[in-house]
Amino acid sequence: YILQEQKSNYGIIHGLDGYDEISLTSGFKLFTKSGEELINPEDIGQKRIFQSHIYGGDSVEAAAKIFKNILEGKGTKEQNNVVLTNAAFALKIIDAKKSFEDAFELSKDSLFGGKASQCLHQLITNC
Repeated sequence: YILQEQKSNYGIIHGLDGYDEISLTSGFKLFTKSGEELINPEDIGQKRIFQSHIYGGDSVEAAAKIFKNILEGKGTKEQNNVVLTNAAFALKIIDAKKSFEDAFELSKDSLFGGKASQCLHQLITNC
């Protein structure tokens, strides 16, 4: 509630399944300057998925490989949709006037157009 007094945009997401991001395995709460909202995957045109579909691997190396595959556009449909949904809500937080559908399409362009992978490569190169 302290953040609601700030002028800058913000968004806090809390998955009802215990994740600290949107997982599409359950609903999630979104807290912004405008208030709080309970959103289910179906509310945004997404299908609810099983946790096993977004399993992060047994090791840091396995998780890194999954992450890299997703950023290269080689993730599973479920992995991609989770990443795209999180990215879309990040874009909506930056520009509240943007529809979820438009933000999702921008996210798809970034992921499948190679921009997301390029950003990771730049980050790794500059560290």
